[in-house]
Order: sequence, then C-alpha cells, then structure tokens
Amino acid sequence: MGRFRREMYEDYARHHFGEYSDDPNYNAAYRRVKRLKRFYSHLKIFIIVNIIIIVSSLTRDKSAGLLVMDLSGLTELHTYSTAFFWGIGLLAHALSVFGADWIFGPDWEKRKIQKYMEKDVANKNKWE
Repeated sequence: MGRFRREMYEDYARHHFGEYSDDPNYNAAYRRVKRLKRFYSHLKIFIIVNIIIIVSSLTRDKSAGLLVMDLSGLTELHTYSTAFFWGIGLLAHALSVFGADWIFGPDWEKRKIQKYMEKDVANKNKWE
C-alpha cells in the first residue's frame, strides 16, 4: 500500500472506527474483506465478458452483417479460449483468497515452527 493510500486509510479508520483502527484483528479482517471484494468483482467481470463473447459468437452473420442467430459460432475454439485461460487465472485468484487457510490450515505455521525447533534441538544434541 502506498504512503498516501495508507494515510487516507488510517485517517478514515480514526474518524469512522475510533477504537478499532489500531486493533490488529480488525485490520486483518478488513484486509480479508477487501480481498474477497476484489475476487467477487473479478468473478463478476469474468461472467459478464464471457456472456458478451458467447452472445457475439451467436449473433453474427459474416456475409450480411446482420444480427442473426448462428449456432456455428459455438463450435469455434476462440469462443471458449478466453473463458478457459481467464478461468485458469480466476482459479488461481480464488486459491489465493480461499485456499491459503484451506491448504495450510490455522495451525500449520505453529506445527512447522515446532517441527523445526525439535529438529534443531535433536541435531544440537546429536554432536554433544
């Protein structure tokens, strides 16, 4: 976050939330809600753009330039290639928003720290 944006956020938080502005739990929840909001905006744009692509593939007549239903547009690769590759990006975005807790879990970091501490103690005692 840039300096100007951070100052605006802190000023807004002081005026609107008072006691919550310095609370780390509130700040973590605020960041999580912002990430969710960005993901849902991304999903909404993905759906709208791909509907437009499919409708434009259905309603084009190459010879006359008229809006005529043409189902042959549904069999062309370029109709779905945007949705496929953008869908891979959307899946990566979803995993970054929802998957971190799902993959690593709430106690993953604590377990890993404990494991490495025990390993270091075992290696230290091994040579003494």
